[in-house]
Amino acid sequence: MYGDEATVRRILTELGDTWAVVGLSSNQARAAYGVAAVLQRFGKRVVPVHPKAETVHGERGYASLADIPFDVDVVDVFVNSELAGAVADEAVAKGARAVWFQLGVVDAAAYDRTRAAGLEMVMDRCPAIEIPRLG
Repeated sequence: MYGDEATVRRILTELGDTWAVVGLSSNQARAAYGVAAVLQRFGKRVVPVHPKAETVHGERGYASLADIPFDVDVVDVFVNSELAGAVADEAVAKGARAVWFQLGVVDAAAYDRTRAAGLEMVMDRCPAIEIPRLG
């Protein structure tokens, strides 16, 4: 298990409300689109990160984490597992406080590197499922 219940709660309630959602585009059929909407409903600022740099849910998009000109608290990763480790490394470089790998996104080595760098991390979970459970 990569990220216990206490870590999930800490990321969702204590580590900040600016979430960069990597893989978020204007494609409403993609999971990232719906999850980002849920995060917004729960008070998170959602920053789209996608090569197209589209505006999504009213927030300007950026092509990469490095392009975001302000601090990011949590990096929510919707890319496949083969690409996710590099995104986790970019989150560390960006100074994020936590990394969240979505359902089905698993990279144990990236988890170990990210935790060793001092960030909180959850893998293979969905914040849109977890946040309503907080009560």
